[in-house]
Amino acid sequence: MSARTTLTVETLLFAYSQGFFPMAEGRDSDSVFWFDPDQRGILPLDSFYVPKRLRQIMRNQPYQLRINSQFDQVVRLCGESAPDRPETWINPQIAEVYGQLHLRGHAHSVESWLDGQLVGGLYGVSLGGAFFGESMFSRATDASKIALVQLVRLLREGGFVLLDSQFLTDHLAQFGATQVPRVEYRELLKQALQIKARFIGDLR
Repeated sequence: MSARTTLTVETLLFAYSQGFFPMAEGRDSDSVFWFDPDQRGILPLDSFYVPKRLRQIMRNQPYQLRINSQFDQVVRLCGESAPDRPETWINPQIAEVYGQLHLRGHAHSVESWLDGQLVGGLYGVSLGGAFFGESMFSRATDASKIALVQLVRLLREGGFVLLDSQFLTDHLAQFGATQVPRVEYRELLKQALQIKARFIGDLR
């Protein structure tokens, strides 16, 4: 972890290319720090696993899935406190600069909608053939999980080779997430940045 910083789009893109990502001390904090963990969480795209229960639920298509339709709202909802997550790391500075990243085509959201309401989703940053997952939220059963499954499908179709989850959590482990040492992650990132992938903006 490095010292606090002022975020810009250019700073963010350079940091991601070097293996760093920012987090605030809290959603009401003015301080933002750079992180470069010894062990990096990743979701292998070629061995991504969808649990049987979730596959069964998805057959019923419980949610309407949209891409990039309400990016700023997704970030805002990711930054809100929830019963299982009383504090978050998304402060106003982070929300603003990721909105700018989105306008430049480097940040994307995958969203789950129900009866016209946004009930779950995620957002992240694309650079070359790498996608850096930032945060997700859920206000309905499995809404963020289904968005994650759709994200993986879009990344595969678009030619991405690296899905960076930053940290390994029990929630992500059920999908096959693992962690790799920093030096191995840097090599995976270097290879991914040489690829011209495309984030597909619709669910064809």
